[in-house]
Amino acid sequence: MTVVLMTVFFIGIIIGIPIALVMGIATLAAIFADGMLPLEVLPQTLFSGIDSFPMMTIPFFMLASDLMTGGRLTDMLIKFSKDLFGHIRGGLGHANVLVSVMFAGISGSALADAAGPGAVIMKMMRKEGYDKYYAGALSAASSVIGPIIPPSILMVIYALTDGKTTVTGLFLAGVLPGVLLGLVLMAANHIICVKKGYSNPSKRVSMKQLLKSFLNALPALVVPIIILGGIRIGIFTVTEAAAVAVAYALFVGLFVTKALTIKNIPGIVVKSAIITSSVLLVIAMGSAFSWALTYAQVPQHVASWMIGLTDNRLIVLFLIALFALITGMFVDTIPAMIILAPILSPVAAQYGADPLQVAMIIVLSLAVGMLTPPSAPLLFVISSVGRLNFSRLSIAVLPLILAELVVILLIILIPEVSTAIPNLFGYLQ
Repeated sequence: MTVVLMTVFFIGIIIGIPIALVMGIATLAAIFADGMLPLEVLPQTLFSGIDSFPMMTIPFFMLASDLMTGGRLTDMLIKFSKDLFGHIRGGLGHANVLVSVMFAGISGSALADAAGPGAVIMKMMRKEGYDKYYAGALSAASSVIGPIIPPSILMVIYALTDGKTTVTGLFLAGVLPGVLLGLVLMAANHIICVKKGYSNPSKRVSMKQLLKSFLNALPALVVPIIILGGIRIGIFTVTEAAAVAVAYALFVGLFVTKALTIKNIPGIVVKSAIITSSVLLVIAMGSAFSWALTYAQVPQHVASWMIGLTDNRLIVLFLIALFALITGMFVDTIPAMIILAPILSPVAAQYGADPLQVAMIIVLSLAVGMLTPPSAPLLFVISSVGRLNFSRLSIAVLPLILAELVVILLIILIPEVSTAIPNLFGYLQ
């Protein structure tokens, strides 16, 4: 069964079948190969994979992100970031990273960041004299922050797949790594800008103008605080927090920025529904594939292999990061998360690793994998929007990937990077 499952899976990926269909076809082939399982298992696992109340956070957070973008909150974040950093060397690059940090608290998605504010500020950097491939590479690299800082769709899926962590615990665990990602990218941006001689063409804005920009961006900046604060205090659950985010986005767009209108809301809802349906299809197929892996005892085989390889926990965590990074190079993050979480998490647990630390290693490694060919969806988005050569963009992003790998290294070597804030708020695993 295992041989059939994995053979069909890899052949499907190689010949270019959509990943959702590949997982479904591989699972069906494995059921036929087993000969003892009824075919009803497939539709049952497909349905059970998305029949979950916490799963509703995904469409709600996606809709909230689209509504806030339609409400021009993204434009206000970009304006504030440019006013804050535009006057220093490499200022627009720093602004690019800061926008990703702030927009992550709205979207929870790397692709949404790359296609939205990342694409906008990339064009701004090119107009100010930055190399077009560096501007694209920085926009793609900073988009990795999207699924790290809460709310994060990937973390919701991980918590539902793994079972050893809570969504709130993962949200809190992502705060410090997300900030560190921003800092290392800013440091890398400074070094590159000094080396290449990028200047600071913008003048320093007055404190009055900076305060005005900050106040305009404030409705977007408080979104993570509302979500995490409300959950921590006990006002609402994670799923209810996602619904609150939608209501908040509607209120801000209609009555604060007044960029949303009754006429354009249905279009935003339809767009969000289409994207949500594709994500849920992948999750459903991934759940069936994950069940087949578990039934075939693949996690146990992987655990036995690693235990036979080494008894050092650090080496195991490095192997988990490497495995997730390589998987992210070939498989989209959501199906990769559904496949890897039930395999790698139990392995790490046998070595006494903290579940939150393991979760952040996997999440961040998969996110960085979105920058590495052959898949590299973030690079494909940026290259399409910016009309850039994909190969040259892949080379330009390498120094920034190395900077992000430093954060993964810190999470592996220092568990408190991912566990300190959750433990502070009582989310002990």
